[in-house]
Amino acid sequence: MALTNRLHRDCTRNTSIDLSPMIDCVFILLIFFIVTTVFVEEVGIPTNGPDTVNPPIEGSLLPVEIEITANGVVKYNERSIGMNGVPALVKQLVSNDPGVPILIRAHDKASHKVFAELYGRVKQAGAQKISFI
Repeated sequence: MALTNRLHRDCTRNTSIDLSPMIDCVFILLIFFIVTTVFVEEVGIPTNGPDTVNPPIEGSLLPVEIEITANGVVKYNERSIGMNGVPALVKQLVSNDPGVPILIRAHDKASHKVFAELYGRVKQAGAQKISFI
């Protein structure tokens, strides 16, 4: 009977868990990870993109703008020329002056595939100065 009373008395005693050592350990780990973190600068590919507000004007030549809309339509002077019309247009423009700047203005939601194909066709048509926004 005495053993039963003693067990009952031990069960009713208030117990608590001290979390201070665990919090100290977490702060030490936090400080360790902050101190040992290495910040890496990723190396990127430099591009020759112009200033988005004011495109550069080289000499007296204004850049020729070719636009890609959000749904992938290629336009020149607000007129749809399609991907197949680009080489003829660029060849005509660079025939008088091979240094005429070509500016490709792509919409934010335009496909990268369409942009890459347009850039390739402009380059193959003989344009030497190609910029993009």
